[in-house]
Amino acid sequence: MFLFILALCLLAAAAAFCALMAVRRPSRAVGRAANLAGACGAGAACLTGLCAVGAGPWSAALSLQLPLGLPVGACVLGLDALSRLFLLPVFGLGLACAAAGGLALRHENPKHHNLGAHWFFFLMLLLGLALVMAARDAVLFLLAWELMSLAPFFLIDFNDGDSQVRDASWIYLVAAHLGAVALLAFFALLWQVSGSTLLLPGEGLPLTPGQAGPGTLTALFVLAVLGFGAKAGLAPLHIWLPEAHPAAPSHVSALLSGAMINAGLYGLMRVPGLLAPAGAAPEWWGWTLLLLGLTTGLMSILKAAAQSNLKRLLAYSSVENMGLMVLGLGAGLVGQANGNAWIAVLGCAGALLHMSNHAAFKGLLFLCAGEVLHAAGTVRMPLLGGLQRRLPLLGAAFAAGAAAIACLPPFNGFTGELALALSLLDAPALNGVERQMGLLLALAGLAAISGLAAALYAKAYGITFLGEPRSPFAAAAHPASWRTLWPLALPAAVCCGGGLAGPWLLDLAAAAAQAALPLPPHLADAGRADLAQARQSLVAVAQVGGAGLVLVLLLLLTRRLLLKKRVTASVPTWGCGFQDASPRIQYTDAGFTEPTARIFAPVMGLKVRLELDSGLFPQPGELHVSAPDRLRSGLFAPLFAAVERLCNACKVIQHGKIHLYILYILAALVGLLVWGLRS
Repeated sequence: MFLFILALCLLAAAAAFCALMAVRRPSRAVGRAANLAGACGAGAACLTGLCAVGAGPWSAALSLQLPLGLPVGACVLGLDALSRLFLLPVFGLGLACAAAGGLALRHENPKHHNLGAHWFFFLMLLLGLALVMAARDAVLFLLAWELMSLAPFFLIDFNDGDSQVRDASWIYLVAAHLGAVALLAFFALLWQVSGSTLLLPGEGLPLTPGQAGPGTLTALFVLAVLGFGAKAGLAPLHIWLPEAHPAAPSHVSALLSGAMINAGLYGLMRVPGLLAPAGAAPEWWGWTLLLLGLTTGLMSILKAAAQSNLKRLLAYSSVENMGLMVLGLGAGLVGQANGNAWIAVLGCAGALLHMSNHAAFKGLLFLCAGEVLHAAGTVRMPLLGGLQRRLPLLGAAFAAGAAAIACLPPFNGFTGELALALSLLDAPALNGVERQMGLLLALAGLAAISGLAAALYAKAYGITFLGEPRSPFAAAAHPASWRTLWPLALPAAVCCGGGLAGPWLLDLAAAAAQAALPLPPHLADAGRADLAQARQSLVAVAQVGGAGLVLVLLLLLTRRLLLKKRVTASVPTWGCGFQDASPRIQYTDAGFTEPTARIFAPVMGLKVRLELDSGLFPQPGELHVSAPDRLRSGLFAPLFAAVERLCNACKVIQHGKIHLYILYILAALVGLLVWGLRS
């Protein structure tokens, strides 16, 4: 715990220094000092945090109580296997994002952007995330949650001169605090039922049937899904995520997508263990989460396929991957309720394994998108193309991340989804045709999502990096050297090596799942045997994948040696033998997804507008394809507008006269006295 507390102190100290820089007169010297202090302070704290996570036995449960100074609650921090696993993306990705952000912001004009304030909120985000994963008291958890939720508002609003960025930051803030209201109600009700704010076994938790009836448990579960689901971006609570992530700086988007939204999954993993003894969670909880995750995954991957903005595509993909994790958690609860150790262990362990993998490849892809934006000035795929030739290192890094997220072996994304698929394969062992069909349909949905993801990232990489430049932006892209791309090495190495280390990572994920959702004693032995069997499958995959990777490297080396003394020539990509080839004959992003749109256009929400000149000498026509979020425009925008009108109507009570305000207070006191006397 000492190293973990030291990491928290380093974050707080660096944040304090950046706050001092933020209030000073803007100058290049102050901006450079704030940028250096913020990046180095975050990097040092993240390295210390990684040492804290790896120190000691992985499954050891540590706790420490510090004085909080509040009349309610206690400052109790703890580390167990689940907290350690969720802290790995926080500190590991935080290290890469801090380095990338320091390099990206080193030339920013301090008169346009307050770098001291930016790094202060970046450090506060890391501090809030670390405290959320380690908090063992409801009051401390809510304080840390609010810190974690408020800091991204200022980070997203970095380029506040753009109205779309301002709108995205406000949408995020509203969504974050609506989820916080649900969590406040959840912990207040939990406190009332258990009689303690401590989130520790033996302190009234997990709840016993005598403490809470079915109605109370249902209310607690619904509030938890609303509060944590809003942070995780589960449909239909996902509307903030596709708006906020493209608007934020790329090192912020990478941390939000790879680490912050994991806090929602962390909460959902903790809830069944808090509300019910081992194995006693109602089965319908599992089916609810499974259906919610499957719906989120299918909807989001189709919405991602319709996007032409690279960062917006990645944002929808984050929602899809979070849906897969919740699907695995739901399957695990279903298996636990039915006494099936295979489904229970592999469902939860697969969800956690996919979470750690997602942090690596999504962080890498967002950082690559930021370098594309810096080099070409845009992330609109119709304006890109041909970047692989101009930015070979960046193209290779993006290709590694795309292969990982498309679940291609031997990259890390394959192992997580393989564990999820293995858990669902045991559906015929359950009692009841409806249960068997439910899990088999979920397996079919998982396969469909994986196939669509492979097509999606073939499009993202192909349209962005291959072919010929489609615009002057891509043709004049600035070259990027390893001096600016080295922060991408850490997530890229995890993407490439995570698949080979899949068996070991599965053990860590299974230990984390056991810490949050312990199996009943009669299933524990069967769970260990099933885990060993699944581990052997991943060992075989790692061996075959490693051999294949070595073979590919040998072939590339052989090709290089054979061509070393030969003269080679290059021809235009997709020239097709036509000598006057033009980028206009290349596939566009809309053309790439047109076959999918023929089937799923209603779900993708495509809007097609064709502009043709009907004159005698017509001008070139234009085809515009967009995919706005119908949930935002059709549900949430009217709802928020109605709430705004209601709030404006309530302004009539604000007269600005003190004696009327005193009358309001007296009326409230009289009402409370009458209510107290009647009760």
